[in-house]
Amino acid sequence: MLGAIIGDIVGSRFEFNNTRKRDFRMFTKECEFTDDTVCTVAVADAIAKGINYRDSLLNWCNRYPHPKGGYGASFAHWLASDNPQPYNSFGNGSAMRVAPVAWAFDDLQEVKRQAKKTASVTHNHPEGIKGAVAVAHGIYVLRKTHDLKCLRDAMLQYYPTFVDVQPTGAFDETCQGTVPLCLKVVVSSTSFEDAIRNAISCGGDSDTIGAIVGSMAEAIWDIPGTIIDTAFDYLPVDMLNAINDFFHFLNNRKHA
Repeated sequence: MLGAIIGDIVGSRFEFNNTRKRDFRMFTKECEFTDDTVCTVAVADAIAKGINYRDSLLNWCNRYPHPKGGYGASFAHWLASDNPQPYNSFGNGSAMRVAPVAWAFDDLQEVKRQAKKTASVTHNHPEGIKGAVAVAHGIYVLRKTHDLKCLRDAMLQYYPTFVDVQPTGAFDETCQGTVPLCLKVVVSSTSFEDAIRNAISCGGDSDTIGAIVGSMAEAIWDIPGTIIDTAFDYLPVDMLNAINDFFHFLNNRKHA
């Protein structure tokens, strides 16, 4: 989950001003958290507090109605609705917020079931659900095996040609355009920082590519403490508290 937040913050300044270079400064004053972080924290908070994903997303996103880059038009309409309903989206928003479920549950089938639930409150199109399930499945495999070959083999059932994907720099907000690229980045990287740099240098929807890649990279490589500390400086107190509560939940579950 921290990897998703870090990737989002690092990629935030490049979302509408892409870079194809890898030697950029990871953190600058132009960096901020975006909707990717807000939604990821909302999913984590729902799990820690035992509330439903819909209510937590509504709570957190209305608490932060104007994050850097804003919300997608359909999601913003969902937030403002008197009776928010799924809107058949296959946008990559379902994949960027799903990371907490892959850490919170120790059975793969339950991880996939929960991933579908996080997506379905908004992104109930089959491709939107598949994107969320694939990313959660990928994180789960990596945290259990720490083996990129296992990830590669597992992801072929979702995106059979992902290993052949090449970044074009096009801005693509769909799951089917984003998730295969993120998988290719992860299996082609050698460390957490390398993965983030490779993700951002793809261009396109930089913050979300960074978030999805970061969420998976965290599960196989250690995140340097200096990167975590720097990222936390960009977050408000209520988000830091929610993250802390989520890690308490994980720790309590481990010792239950």
